[in-house]
Amino acid sequence: MAEAQNEERATKLAAQAVELVASGQQEDGARALREAASLAPDHPQVTVALEKIQEEQRNVLYKLCSKFALENDQEAGKEALSYLTRSAEVPADVATKCMELVAKPLSGIDQEVQDAIVASLLRESHAAKAFLAKKLNQSKDNLAFEDIYAIGDGAANGIVSIVLDSSVWSRKDDQERCEYDIFQLYLAKLLEVGDEYNGRALKGIARLLAADGKKLHLLMDDMCFEAVLACLDDRNPIEVRTQATLAAAKYLEISDTAQNTLIHFVKFRVARQYNEDLVLAFSAAAGVFPVAPSIASSLFLTEGFLESLIPLVEKKLKSEKVEQATLDMLNAACIDTGCREAIRKHCVPWLQRVLEKGKGQRPGIAAVILAKCQSPSGEDDGTAAQTAERSPNIDRLVSELRKMMADESLEGMQNAIEGLAYASVKPRVKDRLAKDKAFLHDFLKILGTNSRLGTSLAFGGLTLIDNLTRYLPNVSEEQKRMSQLKAYANASKPSTQADPLDEDNAVAERCKAVVDAATVAILVSIARHLSPGSLGIVFNILLSLSRTPSLRGVITQQGGAKLLLQYYTSIKGTSTAEVQSRQTAAHALARLLISVDPTHVFPLSGSVSLTSTIRPLVQLLTEDPALATEGPRDLLPTFEALLALTNIASVPSCGAPETIIRLAFPTIEDLLLSNNERIRRAATELVCNLCNCPAGVELYADESKAAERRMHILLAMADVDDAATRRAAGGALASLTQFDGAVKALLGRERGVSILLGMCEDQKEDDADLVHRGVVCVSNIVCAEGAMNTTAIQNVRDSGGFEILGQAAMKYQHNEAILSCALTALKVLKA
Repeated sequence: MAEAQNEERATKLAAQAVELVASGQQEDGARALREAASLAPDHPQVTVALEKIQEEQRNVLYKLCSKFALENDQEAGKEALSYLTRSAEVPADVATKCMELVAKPLSGIDQEVQDAIVASLLRESHAAKAFLAKKLNQSKDNLAFEDIYAIGDGAANGIVSIVLDSSVWSRKDDQERCEYDIFQLYLAKLLEVGDEYNGRALKGIARLLAADGKKLHLLMDDMCFEAVLACLDDRNPIEVRTQATLAAAKYLEISDTAQNTLIHFVKFRVARQYNEDLVLAFSAAAGVFPVAPSIASSLFLTEGFLESLIPLVEKKLKSEKVEQATLDMLNAACIDTGCREAIRKHCVPWLQRVLEKGKGQRPGIAAVILAKCQSPSGEDDGTAAQTAERSPNIDRLVSELRKMMADESLEGMQNAIEGLAYASVKPRVKDRLAKDKAFLHDFLKILGTNSRLGTSLAFGGLTLIDNLTRYLPNVSEEQKRMSQLKAYANASKPSTQADPLDEDNAVAERCKAVVDAATVAILVSIARHLSPGSLGIVFNILLSLSRTPSLRGVITQQGGAKLLLQYYTSIKGTSTAEVQSRQTAAHALARLLISVDPTHVFPLSGSVSLTSTIRPLVQLLTEDPALATEGPRDLLPTFEALLALTNIASVPSCGAPETIIRLAFPTIEDLLLSNNERIRRAATELVCNLCNCPAGVELYADESKAAERRMHILLAMADVDDAATRRAAGGALASLTQFDGAVKALLGRERGVSILLGMCEDQKEDDADLVHRGVVCVSNIVCAEGAMNTTAIQNVRDSGGFEILGQAAMKYQHNEAILSCALTALKVLKA
């Protein structure tokens, strides 16, 4: 009875599901069908309904496209687009039928929706590409191209994808012929007077040149390239200029005649002196500078070009567009050192006038150029007086750039931040900016919000922070003398003393202000969007910030340590820049791990293990050949890496000491014998912590020749003048002398017992720790078991140990730890 009711109910639901799907209610139909299947999965009516629904769903896209194309149903078009967005696969025959409907001129429909549908079909369906490839190949009078091109940017871009996709062409020669035809059609579109789709044509030209430029560039003549250069007009939308820049860059790279065409384009229009010609000439030069600086600078530095530029522009005082184009060109030219110097020589007075009297964005751009052309701090090329006369007031520049930073356009913000980055080379500017909390807040908000939109903004912003936080390099006395000798040899004055605002105390204050502004959190948030070059700047910033111990906890809390570890492992290259980036990241990480509890940063239960920090730190213990210089090696990274490893090795039950031993113990042994006292001390302190784990003990207690040699070195460290090194060595020996093998190795050294007793009779009042460690060592060896016990007791007695321990017990009778160990040893020695 119940089974019959279920079948009846399933039959009704199956019929209802078919009706719902047919009426476009896909989800309701699917729900009804699932319920029917749960009641009677093998019922024939349910099976038939399922087949009908699958066929209905299969044709949903075609029906929607039909309504859109044939009945001008705009909602159907939007639903078709939504379907393509959701669907993982479109059947080949359905895609072909849909292309027949929508890949042609349609009237009365939403052309943006049509363009999106065509672009989506070409992106998702191989059959759609094959359909259009066949249509392009068979088209007479290029009608197929015209139809698709007119639909929109997405459809036009799909044409390029088709001619570059060999899988949709049955014959290679058909593909090549079509590629040539399409490229020429794009060029023809670009040359059409009044064509409103320049960006569309340029994108096709740029993509085809990038993919197959060596063949296709021969189809471009001077007229076509000049049309591309004309599209660099700074009054064009940024999208058009971007595509024109890409096309021009590729053509300049592969064409032998492109450079001459560019020079003729600019010079001819400058000679004509009409406003429109000047705007086109200067815009073209500005557009080419970033992608072909050597070619553009050769034009810019042509004798007489820059000297005549400003008088020419001043003749056009009423033309704001000429002034704007000139500023854009000068701003772009600042990428080249020689061009910056030429601008400083010929253009500063005019730029100052624009700064003071200009309108709109022009004073801001003038400020950017002036900031870029400022001489670096302390530079003196013998023309200081003339430079001072020409240089604008730096405070006025900074104020103008700060106002410009509020520009809502990305380009305006980029220019302002780039200008501030140049200006912040000067100590007075960097100090002013770092102490301005409102500026830091606004600047970091822009950087955090917009860095993914433009690499120039991110690079300029990071350079600005780097300037605020960078310390002067450490210079040895020998390097100072060499610098003076070079200066004398070059008949110039030796460099003057550093500006007080660049001294370490002033930089440390700026670093604190930067950290207090939550800068590290911003760096963490944008890091995944940065290029390797920009990441290198981030590492430099964190290295500077971490120099101050009191800031390390805050830097770590804001995610600095995890950022350094994550992106250290992401840089895989072997170039000098990449090796230097890894070195800087590892050094900054070392500084952070010196001063914080490692388990707070990398908890034992966390996804990133504490031991993963060891390999970067170990790399700092030796000099990378790629970074070797003629001068003395900078040992600071090695020293701080040893301190960080010592801190990590103190964490129990994490496997860190064993990992350090496996990866670096031979190197650590070498550093115990370093000529540098601080390196020896740090290495000994690390060994002290490593001797608290079984793997560390085995190194000294396995009764091998190597163990004897290691014990000899450790005893030598316990006998040096530096008290801190002796304490660390004593701590290691106190741990090791609990084990027979280590005691045997110690007694095998001629002065082993004497060195231990030397620690016990240290005369300095503040060395109770050293005395304690010495007493523990002596107590351990005289209390050892077996034959070594007799040997140890005799050696201690013969070396005056009874008297030395007695004096220690008397001197430190109020120190329970020392007194207890001393009395234990004395009891054994007296027996």
